[in-house]
Amino acid sequence: MRELSAEARLHHYARQVSRKSETGVHTAALYSAFAVIAAIVFGTLSVHPF
Repeated sequence: MRELSAEARLHHYARQVSRKSETGVHTAALYSAFAVIAAIVFGTLSVHPF
């Protein structure tokens, strides 16, 4: 197996960090979308439509 240059190691590390932060952003967006939907549902139910 060949030895990676410092530039290649840095690039590999940057891609790993980017991938982890991208997953965190997607998770936060998903949870906030559910929170907005829940707020709309509970907000419309509090008007007593029935």
